[in-house]
Amino acid sequence: MEKSLRGHLLIAAPSLFDYFRRTVVLVLEHTEEGAMGVVLNRPSETTVGEAVSTLAELADHDELVRLGGPVSPESVVALGEFDDPDDASSTVAGSLGLLDPEGPDPSLRRLRVYAGYAGWGPGQLDGELEDGAWIVESLDPEDPFKDGDLWADALQRKGGAYSLLSTMPADPSLN
Repeated sequence: MEKSLRGHLLIAAPSLFDYFRRTVVLVLEHTEEGAMGVVLNRPSETTVGEAVSTLAELADHDELVRLGGPVSPESVVALGEFDDPDDASSTVAGSLGLLDPEGPDPSLRRLRVYAGYAGWGPGQLDGELEDGAWIVESLDPEDPFKDGDLWADALQRKGGAYSLLSTMPADPSLN
């Protein structure tokens, strides 16, 4: 492991046709022991109010829960933009951090709730990066709260040949 990718985006390469097809993952932790993150661009059909009523007043009651990844889909990951990053149980980048639902009510600007997460064992993410499965991009603080095609937006922002990739349709047979 060269350096931690905590607080960076992993953009799924077009060659990924599994669960992670056209996803953008925010890396929450990346150490020698492994990595974890949440898929930012996969909304569910369930609202925060329906799924986690205790977080409904911190997030918009009608905000959709996001499908954070295939690991522990019954678990909840709450990612917020904090007025004071020290209020976060774990800071991810800048004012973005994880909310401890059992802790005191923090001063939040915004909150997104995820069901499950993406996880990698020791060296697994590094191997996938070497194989070209992921494209690493810097985090824009707005990324976790964007709607729309974040996959295309993040590739476009990366520029160069990635801009062309960003125009690839979700179903290549429609090209």
